[in-house]
Amino acid sequence: MADWRRIGAAIGNATGQDFAHVTARPVGGGSINHSFLLNADGRRYFVKLNRAELSDMFTAEAEGLAALRQCGAIRVPTPIHHNIDGDRAWLAIEYIDLGPAGRDSAFEAGRRLATMHQRCRAERFGWHRDNTIGSTHQPNAWRDDWVDFWRDNRLGFQLEEAARNGLRGELQRRGEELLLRFPALIEHAPRPSLLHGDLWGGNIGYDADGEPVIFDPATYYGDAEADLAMTELFGGFGHAFHDGYQSILKIDLGYPLRKVLYNLYHILNHANLFGGGYPGQALHMMERLLGELR
Repeated sequence: MADWRRIGAAIGNATGQDFAHVTARPVGGGSINHSFLLNADGRRYFVKLNRAELSDMFTAEAEGLAALRQCGAIRVPTPIHHNIDGDRAWLAIEYIDLGPAGRDSAFEAGRRLATMHQRCRAERFGWHRDNTIGSTHQPNAWRDDWVDFWRDNRLGFQLEEAARNGLRGELQRRGEELLLRFPALIEHAPRPSLLHGDLWGGNIGYDADGEPVIFDPATYYGDAEADLAMTELFGGFGHAFHDGYQSILKIDLGYPLRKVLYNLYHILNHANLFGGGYPGQALHMMERLLGELR
């Protein structure tokens, strides 16, 4: 069990504050981590705990939050400090009270995501370090070509994970066929935009003023459509969000099919993490994509 006094002292050293009293209580918001609200003399922090051997995951998350914050397009919690305490790794970030969305909040969230994609770009696809998507390793080695990146760093990697997890047979056969043929589906030449990387409905909220806040990133530079596609995978964003997005960046005509390709990555990851009906859903998506290539 973590020693909250030591964690509080470490946060105090990082922030230049001395805390006389530190308390922590469990809160929701961590599907793969244990999450807590830490109160240190009236200052509140959101703290995640996991096994000490996973500390690098928190290092990568802190760097991802910092990159998104530096872009300045949308509110992102400030990463405060991360370390290891005994057998536990921990990450402390700014605590933001989340509430209901305002009337125009979804539109504004879409507008600000598009602003981030437009404003913050790189020369190549990838990121300076690997990170995780959920609890799965996510390789981000730099690539000059988006097709190469998506084949090797995303779909190919997940298919290799699936084989190691015993998901073989038709899923692998059709997956390998798709790896050879999917470049024909990417009919545009995207510029590398800064991406959240894991933007489903559970990773966005609204502060007390109704301003959008994004968190729990799996950051890298890639096709902006990959972020947009995930907002449609599990729902929760709605028409106003996409109207806001398109007020800044217009969506290309080929997007409806490419979003299936991009979301296949996340469904394959869910198949590797959870099994269940996800392998069948991934195979169905592969069949649809290959059907477009006949």
